[in-house]
Amino acid sequence: MQNTNYKFKPGHPYPPGANIDSDGVNFSIFSRHATKVELLLFATSDSDDPFQTIELKKQQHCSFFSWHVFVVSLPIGTWYAWRIDGPDQSLLPGTRFDPQKLLLDPFARSVNDRQWDRMAARLPGDNRNTSMRSVVVDNSYDWDGDTPLFVPSEQLIIYELHVGGFTRHSSSNVTHPGTFSGLIEKIPYLQELGITHVELLPVMAFDKQDVPAKTAELGLENYWGYSTHSFFSPHPGYCVTPEQGTQISEFCDLVKALHKAGIGIIVDVVFNHTAEAGADGPIINFKGIAGDIYYHLDEHDKNIYLDYTGCGNTVNANHPVVTAFIINCLEYWVRELHVDGFRFDLASALARGEHGEVLHDPPVLWGIELSEQLAKTKLIAEAWDAEGLYQVGSFPGFRWAEWNGLFRDTVRRFLRGEQGIISELATRISGSSDLYENQGRLPISGINFITCHDGFTLYDLFSYNEKHNMANGEDNRDGCSNNLSDNCGIEGDTNNPDILAFRKQQVKNAYAILLLSQGIPMLLAGDEFLNTQHGNNNTFCQNNEIAWLNWDQLHDNTGIHRFVKLMIGLRKRHHSLMRRQFLTGKPMKNRVISDITWNGGSQDATLWNDTKAQTLVFTLAGKQKDEADLHVIMNMSDHSFEANPPNVKGKTWRLAVDTSAESPRDIITPDKQEEVSNHLLVKPKSVVVFEN
Repeated sequence: MQNTNYKFKPGHPYPPGANIDSDGVNFSIFSRHATKVELLLFATSDSDDPFQTIELKKQQHCSFFSWHVFVVSLPIGTWYAWRIDGPDQSLLPGTRFDPQKLLLDPFARSVNDRQWDRMAARLPGDNRNTSMRSVVVDNSYDWDGDTPLFVPSEQLIIYELHVGGFTRHSSSNVTHPGTFSGLIEKIPYLQELGITHVELLPVMAFDKQDVPAKTAELGLENYWGYSTHSFFSPHPGYCVTPEQGTQISEFCDLVKALHKAGIGIIVDVVFNHTAEAGADGPIINFKGIAGDIYYHLDEHDKNIYLDYTGCGNTVNANHPVVTAFIINCLEYWVRELHVDGFRFDLASALARGEHGEVLHDPPVLWGIELSEQLAKTKLIAEAWDAEGLYQVGSFPGFRWAEWNGLFRDTVRRFLRGEQGIISELATRISGSSDLYENQGRLPISGINFITCHDGFTLYDLFSYNEKHNMANGEDNRDGCSNNLSDNCGIEGDTNNPDILAFRKQQVKNAYAILLLSQGIPMLLAGDEFLNTQHGNNNTFCQNNEIAWLNWDQLHDNTGIHRFVKLMIGLRKRHHSLMRRQFLTGKPMKNRVISDITWNGGSQDATLWNDTKAQTLVFTLAGKQKDEADLHVIMNMSDHSFEANPPNVKGKTWRLAVDTSAESPRDIITPDKQEEVSNHLLVKPKSVVVFEN
């Protein structure tokens, strides 16, 4: 333990957090109603007692609502926490001041949770020995000239992954499994696959102990990470040496390595709620600093937390103080940590006003959109919340892209053989103009996906009719029950070769449809080698082999992996699949062919309104000079039929994709494609693609 008592001065209110200069460290924290504030300094992240406690005097250390102190010569690497007291809830409803609780700095750049006890932060009494701590860090990092990437949105191919689960399985063969470092070792794999961006499940520091009581009794923990408490700090659990305060450098190493490989990084952010839960939740930071400001509270009883997230609280995002905090945080991750974009969890919760009302022009969302520092940053919204607000196609702003849940559901219905949805399918794969065009938005406003972390994996989508979530400890009540899935004849595992072959064919069909669609495609990590969660569609608490990627499956399913890799390559060489503008059905400039021709050029409405139709056919014209056209047949019926692509003057067609064929004949690289001279038999439940 250090024995130095450092001298201190009043300091200054800006910037917030712990900020170093040549003479020491300035600490500043916002708390509007605080009456007593103490800064505790620790030698290590798990020291039981502080080596110095500094009591801030309001006359010298408070400017408006910010408390501040400058500690002279305090070294980098010093750990710290706050204690704050203020009026009792009976005097000032909505506040949760507790002078016995140690609080994290909301602006902390690095935190550690090695001795954290969530229950101790919930119960009365001193939690000094079990609290989390913040650390004073040097924000400088040698970027070697790196800057955030700028890739036009229409070129994006997003790959959603969980940092921990991607490499935690022993089969990953990395030096530091489950860490940012482990992910760096897998970058060559990502390069070979061909994706352009990774989208990481939450990497801001979260509380892994935040799970329901019955789930905790099973020894399970919060795995996904949608329980943030420190929005400026990378998660210590993904670091090799978090006790040394290396969170920033370890995360920046990952970003720099990804950028060097030409891969962008999008991070999933959770500004709709925090790890502090509701009235009976722990006091970690916001609740003990200014809970009446940071959270939505009942208008008539401010001791009641409004919950539009299903997690106990909702961040009061459109309060000026909170709006500034969120935008400041996002700009920090772009400016200092070089991330390329954000996906906002339950983003519609950020559209609610201070009493929960839906705002037409939410200040926080427009502030994010109009921020100059975020101007080239990808912004992706999960455009709904847990209380029924659904804004897909109507999310506030213009630059935002949205997770297109309608694309997911329509494609799933088509794949499992539902009839009469061909018109809906055509709308979805051509960019969902019904959602975006009338608003002056673009096909890139939609993030197309069939699976994501929340729900079945792609292989499980064709292996289970029902969810199997008993391992989560909630009697199978959790997770979505309407999965639009099809087990192909047997529920779960089977040795039946016909069913196994059909499941693989359906996986290829799904990938083909996704990567042949206008909009931005998103793939779920592991789907490309048939990762399974054995029917569990809500692995939020499964930090174990149920949710980890088993890399042995890559070796067992090389044919599927090859198909996905080459389908990504096909998409990349066809700019017609990456349009910024909606298709018109009209002839292209200097060409006889239209940009898209449906069903052989027929305008017969009965083709679109056929209640039994299960096949969609279209020809997509090449967008650039010398770019091949595509003729696509999507047949989800149980019948075969003969087909031949249309006549295009001066061009011959070559077979590129046939998902009914075995690997490697299911997808053929251009150098090995052969001309189609006769009618091709299109088999049931298959996707066929011709190039010319």
